Amino acid sequence: MSTVASRVFRSSPQRDSSQTWTAVVALLTRSNDGAKRTELLSVSSIAASVIAERGPRDSAIIVTCDGPRTRVYCLYDQDAIDGADANEEELGFDPLKGDWRVSLPCPEADLAWVQTALKKHSARITARDIAAANDIEEKASAMAETLVLDPKGFLKP
Repeated sequence: MSTVASRVFRSSPQRDSSQTWTAVVALLTRSNDGAKRTELLSVSSIAASVIAERGPRDSAIIVTCDGPRTRVYCLYDQDAIDGADANEEELGFDPLKGDWRVSLPCPEADLAWVQTALKKHSARITARDIAAANDIEEKASAMAETLVLDPKGFLKP
């Protein structure tokens, strides 16, 4: 089973969508060089559009790497003002270690243009349909649960 870290950022009206993406990028690049930060910031307007459409409210921005998986959600409206469920604390690992990827949850109506726009800036940052996002997470969870360890197999010469 893979390790998963989750963070929840306060968005609109506490922050506008652009400020929210900048805060997410700051979390992801705290221990990284400028190239990764530059790549993430190159899609700022596109990511801000996804955040403004409330894509990451129920479906996470998913960051995968050679280490643990990171899920980033956003709070909106009164939840963002209150901030009780927010968790913007620093991660205890490098979320962009090795072969990293970022997947943005996007409403189906915007998916085509968002995917096209992202391809112009980065091969590592992609978009997926919000409805399909939950299916992906459920499949990954189900695969982790079906893992069966055979300890006798380790003892055979």
